[in-house]
Parts: sequence; C-alpha cells; structure tokens
Amino acid sequence: MAKAKPNILLILVDDLRFDEFGAGGHPYMKTPHIDRIAHEGMLFERAFHTTPICSPNRASILTGQYASRHGIIDNVARDAASHRIPNYHLELQKLGYETAHIGKWHMGNDGKPRPGYDYWVAYDGHGKLNDPLLNEQGEYHQRTGYVTDIMNDMAVDFVKRKHDKPWSLWFAHKAVHPDAEQAADGTIRMDGYKCAPRHADLYKGCVFPQKPNMQPPEEFLKHKPAWTEAVELRKLPQSRAIMDPIHSCEQEEIRLRACMMAAVDEGVGMLFEALEQTGQLDNTVILFMGDNGFFFGEHGIGPDRRFGYEEGIRSPLTIRYPRKIKPGTRRSELVILQDLAPTLIQIAGGKPGMHIQGRSLVPLFAAGSARWRKSVLIEYWAENAYPWLVGMTYKAVRTDHHKYIKWVNLARNGELDELYDLDQDPYEINNVANDPAYHDTRDKLRRELRKLAADALGL
Repeated sequence: MAKAKPNILLILVDDLRFDEFGAGGHPYMKTPHIDRIAHEGMLFERAFHTTPICSPNRASILTGQYASRHGIIDNVARDAASHRIPNYHLELQKLGYETAHIGKWHMGNDGKPRPGYDYWVAYDGHGKLNDPLLNEQGEYHQRTGYVTDIMNDMAVDFVKRKHDKPWSLWFAHKAVHPDAEQAADGTIRMDGYKCAPRHADLYKGCVFPQKPNMQPPEEFLKHKPAWTEAVELRKLPQSRAIMDPIHSCEQEEIRLRACMMAAVDEGVGMLFEALEQTGQLDNTVILFMGDNGFFFGEHGIGPDRRFGYEEGIRSPLTIRYPRKIKPGTRRSELVILQDLAPTLIQIAGGKPGMHIQGRSLVPLFAAGSARWRKSVLIEYWAENAYPWLVGMTYKAVRTDHHKYIKWVNLARNGELDELYDLDQDPYEINNVANDPAYHDTRDKLRRELRKLAADALGL
C-alpha cells in the first residue's frame, strides 16, 4: 500500500541570521523546539539567500527562481506582481494538497489573499507586533495580543482541524522584525524591537561576542573602498531619520531579538505537540528558515541585511522528514532557498517545471556524496528609498573557497571590486582583489559570475 503524501509545514522567521538560534550556534539563545527539527532531521550549514532582502527572497523561495527572473527585486509595493508569481503552492493544489498561508506576506503592501491558498491569514505591510489588524479569508479583523502568540494559535488550530487532503502550511512570523511603518516607495520607519512581556527579562546581562569583522568605518574602508560614499551618505539627516530608532550592533537590541525568538520557539513546541496529538508528526515535513540575514555591526553595517557578506546572505535551514532524513544529519553543500520549491514539489509527487531554477534537495537527504553546484549567485539592486544605497547595486559569486563581489554602478575596470579567500579569511576582512597572487582566481570568478548572471536571467 502506497504511503500517504506527507504534509508540509514551512516556518519562516523574518530577518533571522544563520546563527540566531540554538543549533545554529547562538551563544546564549535557547531554542529547544527549533533545535529539535535539526536534531531529528538535517541542518544545512551553508544555505544562502540570493537576494538578501525580504520581498525578493520570499518570492525566490515561493517560485524557485532568482529575482532576475521573477522580477520582484526590491521591497517597493509590488501587489500586482505578487498575484502573478508561479508560487509552488499552485502546483501543490494540482497535486491534491490543501494549502494555507498564515502570517507575513510582504510582497506588496496589502494583506489580501493571493492565488495558491485555500486558507489565508495575513496583514498589510509589516503588520504590528501588538494588536494586529489581520486579513482573514479576505476580510479584516482586529485581534488583541502579541502577534507571535496570535499566529502560533492560528497555526496550531489549522494543524489540528480535520483535513481530507494532505496539507501545506506557509507559516511566516513577523518576528524578529521590529515594528515599522512602510511607505509605498519602500521606505521604512523603524519603531524598535518588542518581545512578549513574559520574556522581557530573558537573557538579561548576556553579551553577544565581538567578532573580528565588527570594525569601525575607518578600518573596513581600507579594504572596502566601494563603501566610502555610502558611509558619508548615512550621516545625512534624511538617512538618520529612517534608521536612528534601531541600532542592531547594540547588545540590548541583540538581546531583544533573542527574547522575541522565545515566543517563536514556544510556537514550534506547540506545533510539535499538535502534530503528535493528531498522529501527523512523522508524516509531516517540517522546515525552518529565515528570509534574509542581518548584520550586528560586522563590516560597519547595521541595521541592515542587504549586502553580500556572510552575515547578510546565509540562512538558517533545517528540515525534519523521518521518511528520508536520518536524525542529526548535517550537509555542507552550497544550498540556495530557491531549492525549496522543487524539493517540496518532488516530495508531493510532482515534477518541478522548467521555469524553476533551484534544484531539489532530495538527493542530499541520503547519506554520501551527490553531484551538486560549486557556486551560487548573489544579486542586489540599489533602492531609491534609502539615500545611502545610491549606486550600491552588486552581483557576487560565492564558491566553496572564495567570494567575489562586483559593484555594478561604481568604478569601472573593477578597481572597487572585492575578493575574499574564505579559507584564510572567513570574516571577509582582507580584500585581495588587487593582489597579484589572486589575479587568476579573480579572473576565473569574473567569468563564473557572468555565466551565473546570464543563467539567472534565463539567457
């Protein structure tokens, strides 16, 4: 007798760094329920966002495509485009799945239902951490309480209800994003991190350790001259007005993010309990990830997530799937979040379409080696909404051992480009792009970047 198709539970946390949960290596945060996904499944040690910013990367996860292909390249309100993307849930519906979205959508500023979902709960823009206005099945309702708790309860209710079909739930938290107001041009006014009151005193006195690449501007500019203008522009009043309410490199705000994650982890525990009580646990694929990275002051950057250094582009990614994955497995292959759409379509019994650019992760679920990619493309388009980002468009290639960053709008002849030997310099401090000893490596990576960029466009 054929086994029933597995349910799919994808848990997405906003702005979460690759090392911002227990199993990911956070120095003091406790996330036992999230860690359970990794301990009973697989942890991908090198998973990447290829456009490290909210809307483009969410679209990339849902479509399996690069931003160059799906066209959502920034956080400007792309409501119409987000109704037309080839969301993998459309494919799951064809394969007999009941589909649901609960939480933050953030591709377009309205929280109205999008194609591909039988059940829908979302909110406009970034929503509110407290007393959110939710769009539930096309109608707006005011809810009272902390948004993470409300979303946790809704996700548990969905899991516990009677299902006549296998189901797929996209569960997207507002945490750990601060409260914010977003204008139509993408400009965001920050209002700080806020945890649930019961977690206010968690981790009091804890310190996130200083890393070698947490440098003041005068230091990192020696090796990153492309940043010279951006550093000056960030001093302008219009720049400071946007970002002054939040300072990601301050210990209190790093601590508050950890406190916000406590409610997320409680929700994961609630979902495990609901799945166990309803006999669905071992027939449910559980995935946990972030939608982009974040800087805690590395390279003088923060608060931000947009740039191609490791803190911005690496994602937490764990998958629990007892049918296929041995507990406690770790993989170090170069994985991109576009790989999730074809993976889930394959798990659901379908065949990923030719429009999908990611690769199914299913071959990596088994022990042993698998033929896999040797490089990944990272791309970002400068946003007019932020004065200091003018000219900061880049494309980058990341391999097992090196990273090359091409600043598209800045100096010609590559004199501002960056190259890092990740084996010798994992913190990406020493730019060796103009070191004669690395010229062959640089030229090889330039050729690889051209190829990847063309492939991303479908050329």
